[in-house]
Amino acid sequence: MDKAEFDSFADEYQSLHAQNISASGEGPAFFAEYKLKDIAEEMRQRGKNVSRLLDFGAGVGNSVPWARKYLPEAALTCADVSDRSLEIAASRFGGQAQFVHIEGFELPFDSAQFDLAYAMCVFHHIDHAEHIAVLSDLRRVVAPDGMLVIFEHNPYNPLTVKAVNTCEFDVNAKLITASQMKRSCLAAGFSRVDIKYRIFFPHALSWFRKFEQYMTGIPLGAQYAVYAARS
Repeated sequence: MDKAEFDSFADEYQSLHAQNISASGEGPAFFAEYKLKDIAEEMRQRGKNVSRLLDFGAGVGNSVPWARKYLPEAALTCADVSDRSLEIAASRFGGQAQFVHIEGFELPFDSAQFDLAYAMCVFHHIDHAEHIAVLSDLRRVVAPDGMLVIFEHNPYNPLTVKAVNTCEFDVNAKLITASQMKRSCLAAGFSRVDIKYRIFFPHALSWFRKFEQYMTGIPLGAQYAVYAARS
């Protein structure tokens, strides 16, 4: 995770992100919202209450309004290596979350502090050799019976690969397969890891999205989610 790199893109992030995903016919809000909606529904199905929530790699805060919408009772902490990104996030959503700067692999939080932690397309910016160390500390700060949710770009989807390869702030990114991420989560000590593939149709074919709930096992979605349980 390169702080200087993310600081340099922070002010342009929204416009660059919107431009990069324009082929999907959707904007950044769509991708931020569906993730939090998915998480809230998954927690409901699992019978889990979320009162303490960590957004790991929160960036400029795009997930904040959707966390407030779909998990309104949860106290939200947004953490990131980029001071500038956190400044922008706080200016956009001050009072809706706590904003915390992080460095390295040791998170500045007590053990078992959060019921749920999530990372939205963060791990492809972290050296793969460092994944298990980062995941291990995320496991530490998640409470027993809590969960970590990771969304990532799917390297088996050609449109996703093209978008990442042409994105300025993804120039040093290295995509991760869902199976690789699952293995890393298990190696970090999580007890159960489930994979769900997401976003199969662009906006022009959005009518077909109602069928995506039956397609989560097909490894061709633009993104995927990993739900890692901590026992």
